[in-house]
Amino acid sequence: MNPHASLNRAGRLLVALAAVSALLFATGCGSSSSTSVNKEGYSVSNLNGTYVFSSEGADASGDTLVLTGAFTTDGKGDISAGTMDVIDQTVGIATGQAITACSSCYSVNQDGRGQVALAAAGTTFTLDFVLTTTSGGVSSHGLVTEFDGIGSGSGAIYLQTAITSLTTGNYAFSLAGTNFDANPLATVGAFALTSTGTTGTLTGQEDFNNNLTVPSVESLTGTATLGTGTGPGTMTFTTASFSLAFDFYPISSTQFALIETDGNQFLAGNVFSQPSSSIPTGTMVFTMSGATTVDDFPVANAGFLTYNSTAQPPFSGTEDVNNDGTVTPGLNFTGAASTSGSFGRTTVTLTGFTPATSWVVYPSSGGLLMLENESPTTVGVTSGVAYTQASVVALASSTGYGFNLSAFNITNGYLENDIAEFATSSSASGFTGTIDISDDNATTVTLTPNQGWSGTITGPNSSGEGSVTTTVGSLAYIGFNFYMVDSSTALVLETDSASSAVGAQIGAGMFQLQNSSSSSATSSSAMAASTKAAPVVRSLARPRAAKRLR
Repeated sequence: MNPHASLNRAGRLLVALAAVSALLFATGCGSSSSTSVNKEGYSVSNLNGTYVFSSEGADASGDTLVLTGAFTTDGKGDISAGTMDVIDQTVGIATGQAITACSSCYSVNQDGRGQVALAAAGTTFTLDFVLTTTSGGVSSHGLVTEFDGIGSGSGAIYLQTAITSLTTGNYAFSLAGTNFDANPLATVGAFALTSTGTTGTLTGQEDFNNNLTVPSVESLTGTATLGTGTGPGTMTFTTASFSLAFDFYPISSTQFALIETDGNQFLAGNVFSQPSSSIPTGTMVFTMSGATTVDDFPVANAGFLTYNSTAQPPFSGTEDVNNDGTVTPGLNFTGAASTSGSFGRTTVTLTGFTPATSWVVYPSSGGLLMLENESPTTVGVTSGVAYTQASVVALASSTGYGFNLSAFNITNGYLENDIAEFATSSSASGFTGTIDISDDNATTVTLTPNQGWSGTITGPNSSGEGSVTTTVGSLAYIGFNFYMVDSSTALVLETDSASSAVGAQIGAGMFQLQNSSSSSATSSSAMAASTKAAPVVRSLARPRAAKRLR
């Protein structure tokens, strides 16, 4: 048990979650009975090794719920070991929980969708996933939705590259969640790690947006200690505003999944290496999400961002925004830049962008990490990421993709998380597939698995932007725009307003090319997709917002 967690609180958490699980959801290991529509050639053998997972969302009462951990699979459906942290804002904190070894506790369909049942201290959490990147017959990445009656969340799964020591160097991070008062909190920053092997010290800087309060950039100090086996390491961040304690699960020497364990705030996200402090020149694809006022009005935006250090202003781009169910496409914007401090920290003063008027950004190996930071008249708490766009922006035909979406429906008052797979037509003008839907209305979680869905695709245009309208069965479903990062990855912005089939729903996510065989998965763009994970395409869950009905 992590020393930062209370044993009593952890006990209450596990008892409460076990009760919720028993009442709302009954499932056994490997109990998925889904039928594959698209045959991409996946099997249970593709999930073989130790995997780090994360999911951010809300429990069945609408309060922040974060799951992070690691488990070891054998390629046959069995789990031999694992450890997980469970952070529930209202119920409590349980860290370092052993995942029980079990037989037939995960399954993988031919279309790459599957489920894994993680039993820890009498409670079973189920992750619904879709596999994407595969190399040498082993999947290295996938997209995740929590799919049980305990809660609903969105995230990613990564094949772990085991490390035995921490690597000295610079790192950047992006974290989001809520503060102790259940209001939105997000942060970005960077630090230099000085390693002495399995331990290290941190010195750096950090920016916060705490429920619309934006202090000046603050100096950061801290420590890091590597864990053993599937167990987490520990990390601390100390600034003038906060003293934060985390568990971290290393994905590789250049990427860690973080989850806050002190119970003071409730943050989760990723740490990435920072091989360069320079903002990449050229066109990037970006997405941001969060809230525009105190956890009451969800917002998400996406588009294209170009950086040219010799231009004035150096930033320019186009934005589509879904602001509380009002969708505005094609906004042109510019950004003046001011670099201050270390680690490439840059403040971007925006003109023509909505609703934010200022960002602070840090470059990293996981993309350009972004945080809204107006002061003193901050209009929102949003964070996100921008990825350098490759020259290849076409959508492949007759090809399988894995898809996830995290959304909030303000018409009906529920959090929605989707996992899906689809295969494009021979002309890439449409797709068919299967979708699993998890709806959390802050009272119960409704699970709708194995729904056939189809889409009509327009584009992408020469910039890499396209749009999709979908149906589930014979009924109209969600609509979204997509933005091609490269031939493997696209970011997604849901565009449903109050007049749409699902009502006003704000969502963000991504889809990624599937590769079930090693021969098609060794391209640099396919392997790079493993760092483009849902933890930086933030869940739109906000505890009080999730309880709001209109």
